[in-house]
Amino acid sequence: MTARELALRVLVELDGMRKSEELLNRMLEHSGLGQNDRALAKELVAGTLKYRRQCDYVIERFYRHDYAKAAETLKNILRLGVYQLLRLDRVPKSAAVNESVKLARKFKGDHLAKLVNGLLRNISKATIDLDAWTAEMSDAERLSILHSFPEWLAARWLASYGPDATLAMLAHGNLPPATGYRINCLKADPETLLATPELSDAKRVAGEEGLDRFFFSKSFDRMEPLLKEGLVSVQNPAQGLACLMAAPEPGGTVLDMCAAPGGKATFMAELMENRGRVIALDRTAMKVARIASNAEALGITIIELREGDALTFEPGCAVDTVLLDAPCTGTGVLGRRAELRWRTTPDKLRELTQLQAAMLDRAASLLAPGGVLVYATCSVEPEENEQQAEAFRQRHPEFIAEQSRLTLPGSREGFDGGYAARFRKTEA
Repeated sequence: MTARELALRVLVELDGMRKSEELLNRMLEHSGLGQNDRALAKELVAGTLKYRRQCDYVIERFYRHDYAKAAETLKNILRLGVYQLLRLDRVPKSAAVNESVKLARKFKGDHLAKLVNGLLRNISKATIDLDAWTAEMSDAERLSILHSFPEWLAARWLASYGPDATLAMLAHGNLPPATGYRINCLKADPETLLATPELSDAKRVAGEEGLDRFFFSKSFDRMEPLLKEGLVSVQNPAQGLACLMAAPEPGGTVLDMCAAPGGKATFMAELMENRGRVIALDRTAMKVARIASNAEALGITIIELREGDALTFEPGCAVDTVLLDAPCTGTGVLGRRAELRWRTTPDKLRELTQLQAAMLDRAASLLAPGGVLVYATCSVEPEENEQQAEAFRQRHPEFIAEQSRLTLPGSREGFDGGYAARFRKTEA
């Protein structure tokens, strides 16, 4: 199997539930591909998924039939070819065309192989003028094609954040995602570790107290031994902000209501100096097992694993801090989850806001007076963030809003987008 065939199989088999990265890694395990071909397969899957809207727009201008009625396998073969022609300068046009034709012949027969050959040979950067073709469109439609995002999402961001921030977010979503790491202060001193040769290329995060234990690095091979030793873990600093906002005290009791894969639960345990209790809850045994594995690698012993539904879970003890990292649309991490931009819909947004409200109400009931509730998402949609937080405060006057923070993707180098709000329960 070639890298391009493997990429095609991932795109064809990807359904509405699975993550492309997990499916890709599973196929790569049994592929026998070398390092360069594995890298190409990953690039083709992520890039073709991200630029699907733009590829489809280009294909439709050259396709002589009704493209909407084309089989999904044919569409994905054409998308792979167009993505290589327009975005991968290191791939010769002849290779992009010929390999796509081979895929079409293998999966769809000689007739459609000829169609693929004729269409792709007519496409190049010289025959494409997206700026001119989209000049008369609305801002949202034009941006959706130029940056390959859903039009409804581009329209929302323009209305919520204006053109400059929207352009920054759209551009950020198509960059290779930065890999952030968190230094485990239970095992390592940040100053000492960052001075080692292994981290010579590390870019340390500056800012408020606590973020200085985060850094970015492009050298995963160098990080692998540190990850195995539990000296560092993978976490974007934007995700760490909610834990710093919670500020759990050593010796306290924390409930992480949606804990998998465990990044926030383990960070809070580190902030607590591995003293106290962190009850890490999630819905499936597989997710709970992943939290256990991460905690073991980091040398954390205070995490208590629980499997169950956050809406009905009873911790059985007094809780000082609840962290609700709620299910959300994920619009702050679309650059990291290539297929997510096509799965998120206005209907899904409405469904999730209802779930978030129910989970917030449940979290409120678990805290004693004086307790802290932190609500967090990896979304940048107001309905899931500021509006959700304000609606919660209106329903629960016994809670005081103490702090909130919205991070837009692209507003700070390497940071994902997300939101966090801190509330304290009073006697009222």
